[in-house]
Amino acid sequence: MKVTIDGVEQEVDGGALLIQAAQDSGTYIPRFCWHKRMDPVGMCRMCLVEVDTGRGPMLTTSCTMPCSDGMVVDTKSDTVKKAQEGVLEFLLINHPLDCPVCDRGGECPLQDQTMAYGPGESRFVEEKRHYEKPIDISELVLLDRERCILCARCTRFSDEISGDPLIEFQDRGNGTQVLTFPDEPFKSYFSGNTVQICPVGALTARPYRFRARPWDLEAVESTCPHCSVGCRISVQSSQNQVLRFLGVDNEPTNQGWLCDKGRFGFEYIGSPERLTQPLVRNESGEFEETSWSSAMQVLTQWLADIISEHGGDAVAGLGGARGTNEDAYAFGKLMRSVVGSNHIDAQLDDGLNPQFLTSVTPRATIPDLDEAATILLWGPDLKEELPVLYLRVRQAVRKGANLVVVHPRRTGLHDVATHTIGYPPGRGPEILEALRAGTGDMAAVRQLLMSSGPIVGLVGRTGYTEDPMLAEAVAAFVRDLPDSTIMPLARRSNLFGALDMGLAPSLLPGRAAIASPEARSALAVEWATPVPETTGRDAAGIISGLADGLVKAVLLFGSDPVRDFPSQTAAREALEGANLVVAIDQFLTDSSRLAHVVLPATGFTEVEGTVTNLEGRVQKVGRLVAGPGQSRPPWSIFEDIATSLGSSIGAHSAESIQKEIAQVVPAYRGLSWEMLEWGPGRIGVVVPTEEGEQPLRYVPVDIGVSARQARLALHSARTLYDDGVHVRFSLSLAQLAVGAYAFLNSDDAARLGVADGAMVRVTGSGGSADLEARHDPTLAPGAVYVPFNQEEGGGLGDGLEVKLEVLS
Repeated sequence: MKVTIDGVEQEVDGGALLIQAAQDSGTYIPRFCWHKRMDPVGMCRMCLVEVDTGRGPMLTTSCTMPCSDGMVVDTKSDTVKKAQEGVLEFLLINHPLDCPVCDRGGECPLQDQTMAYGPGESRFVEEKRHYEKPIDISELVLLDRERCILCARCTRFSDEISGDPLIEFQDRGNGTQVLTFPDEPFKSYFSGNTVQICPVGALTARPYRFRARPWDLEAVESTCPHCSVGCRISVQSSQNQVLRFLGVDNEPTNQGWLCDKGRFGFEYIGSPERLTQPLVRNESGEFEETSWSSAMQVLTQWLADIISEHGGDAVAGLGGARGTNEDAYAFGKLMRSVVGSNHIDAQLDDGLNPQFLTSVTPRATIPDLDEAATILLWGPDLKEELPVLYLRVRQAVRKGANLVVVHPRRTGLHDVATHTIGYPPGRGPEILEALRAGTGDMAAVRQLLMSSGPIVGLVGRTGYTEDPMLAEAVAAFVRDLPDSTIMPLARRSNLFGALDMGLAPSLLPGRAAIASPEARSALAVEWATPVPETTGRDAAGIISGLADGLVKAVLLFGSDPVRDFPSQTAAREALEGANLVVAIDQFLTDSSRLAHVVLPATGFTEVEGTVTNLEGRVQKVGRLVAGPGQSRPPWSIFEDIATSLGSSIGAHSAESIQKEIAQVVPAYRGLSWEMLEWGPGRIGVVVPTEEGEQPLRYVPVDIGVSARQARLALHSARTLYDDGVHVRFSLSLAQLAVGAYAFLNSDDAARLGVADGAMVRVTGSGGSADLEARHDPTLAPGAVYVPFNQEEGGGLGDGLEVKLEVLS
């Protein structure tokens, strides 16, 4: 339809809000409360314009006015200017003029719009109101109430977007203020978003408060390193120190939102605990700092001896999912073309079949959720493991989608789900069979899934004791539903990129099966060296191989199996018994402390490259600061190892590796950094590219997973904040880790005589741990939930059955 804005006729989308239509056509209307990702409320009145729909001009809020054909809009009339001046004068009556000490100064919409649209002076001379300041409304967010202009952005975000309505208006009239409820702090995983969207300095972030001015910051656009959703962020630094992350509105991925781990999980980058020099274990078993040349000499001598005596099959590689695609490709090329081993895995026995993850068909993208009629979630708790995907699913439900959640305990999406199905770990196949048959309580769920499309299946492991083949059985069920697509779920940040680069025992770079002679031959021609033919060991096989002596050496690339492998005790014993452990990492982790050689690597914000998210979207990662000490990019470390072994992987720079990927890797053919930095590619490019191809098309099949029985079944799953390396060395987040507890269904606790808060000993296949018991009525009967990788949590292993003993 056609609308005239300030005398110029514009063509706009029918039904679009006037404020958005004007902005799209080049006319900016000032605003405070309006945000394009939230429902309009027209509270601040700053967006008043004159609109004539045929009955004469009238003042109205443009954020609540849909466009209509023939509408005439004046955004610059004297009446509009007078209204804008009046609104600003009222807002500034009680707003303190403390811009020089306000964190928002220099990037404040109120400051900018007062200069552009304000009266220039105030007639108000009385004392302004004062409040105690600042108030800690959470461990991460501070509130200065006297600065608040009551735009309701923070309260609406918490209610509409995150589903955590923990911050709200209180009192009335002139005393109205934003506050939390007594004894209920703003404990939301998404609280940092309220700081970014606040149009004044009322909400500030503790990690950034009083750290820098916006004009002192350097910035680069990048991709969040904390999970596989691939949120776009702006990384900002001053004096070679990263000071904050801000969300970038990228429509296909995060739409501007970030979880608090993604927003505040940057402090580890500047941690004093970062590795700065190579370390070599001496004869007395202690680490000694040494030069790069000495470390490489020792490493390659030991590695060459193992290869010459036992062959390349005696060497394995773990990791690669925390780096860039370029680093992962270099790691895989080193292992296969120089070492001669297919024993390589970016997962740690905590994921799914790599062919299923990379090549399942038909595959869903994140935007498919927006159009879905029904979403089936049978996998991890998205709020804990993939938080911004949780926001996207929640948004889809608000728009009218049906949601079915299958999980052993209450998840963050239970409150908006159409149907919820609970079961104790091990009994999933029985639930799936009942869902197929549509009998009993499953009849309504079955009818919903069969009658409404499109359907998106979000499929993964609900916990580490669950059979990974159950996810494929669920995916096979989803594939048979009408108009359905599948999105496989895994949490580790660049896992999908690492698998695409061939960091899996059954995959070659580019989503090609290692069992394919054509794929092996094509890669051998490009690499000018034979490619091992047999499928290698996965992470579990590597750990068992180290334990029984068939694998002599292991290279850990950003991998901490002692903490991340489900059977932590087995991983520790395997590394302790290995002939050679080489760790390429940023920190001394529980695993790298067992290494013989530790090489300091640069990481996120210190390297340039690409990453791939869970839908196969390739995005750019930017470099902004230099790494500490003598740390080096991983790709250059792999090139040095290859050179010391008398070969080369041709890794001269990250960009040269990317160009090789675009030539060699089928699904990434034709992709370039320039494509991702300019034009349509800035939102990411879903592979395979237009020029590329995907040799492997994986159709999930239910092979008949059997249900398993246990008197007490262990549910072991991740939480957003744990004792992982990035959280441990980000001080603002480390305090938020939930800690180790044993959660029991209330009925089970009563049957076993376990009081809430009692100490219990939980014994699993990998060991035991003394934990505080807590009652959880949402947990499936017959299950014990112990959050994975928490400090003092112990290694219970990945066995299904556990025993519980009351200590006190």
